[in-house]
Amino acid sequence: MKVNITKNEKSEEQTPDTPQTINENIKESGQMPAPADSTKSNIQCVTIIGQVEGHMCMPPQNKTTKYEHLIPQFVGLAENEQIKGILLILNTVGGDVEAGLAIAELIGSFNKPVVSLVLGGAHSIAVPIAVSGDYSFITPSATMTLHPVRMNGTVLGVVQSFDYFDQMQERIVDFVSSNSKITADRFRQLMLDTGKLAKDMGTILVGQQAVNEKLIDEVGGLKEAMAKLKDIIEKSESDAV
Repeated sequence: MKVNITKNEKSEEQTPDTPQTINENIKESGQMPAPADSTKSNIQCVTIIGQVEGHMCMPPQNKTTKYEHLIPQFVGLAENEQIKGILLILNTVGGDVEAGLAIAELIGSFNKPVVSLVLGGAHSIAVPIAVSGDYSFITPSATMTLHPVRMNGTVLGVVQSFDYFDQMQERIVDFVSSNSKITADRFRQLMLDTGKLAKDMGTILVGQQAVNEKLIDEVGGLKEAMAKLKDIIEKSESDAV
């Protein structure tokens, strides 16, 4: 028995808001697709979870955030007139420095309001991502680990290697100090602290401590982050009139 499907029925099946399309999008990239109906929401949620994957694929059992998924997504969101702002939620251990900085620069140069919310943790290279938006929140129990740049694999014991480490580290320091209220000297001091972590250098900031150090703007959760984002969107639209 043949079942004829009209063009209208096909187009309905292929709309971004169908359960099948949404599930496929979440499965592939871990993100909700942009709403097709502008009455539903004008805010898109983007997550940075697990480990920030670099140019090498992580093992399949690792939860990862892939920059090749985020970059085209942000380009699409920038062109989508229905989306007025981004809620960026982080719960990540960090990962590849180049990929993390690329994502941070992408968000920092986005043409719409972005509010970030640190849940659980935003460690290592996730720190620049957490401060890349227009305003940042951290929950009271969330943590952020600041530490020097690390490298896997063969490292030559020559001056040039340490100069390269220092150059990469300064890229992170410059970005964080430019996109938050913490000074470069204070951030560098926390990153190189030898009295906080056993057998390591760095500092762990918990909730309010990150705000006290002027790394994050405010302690709060989803409710506060959504309210702030809607407020920024409203102000940006009123200024544009």
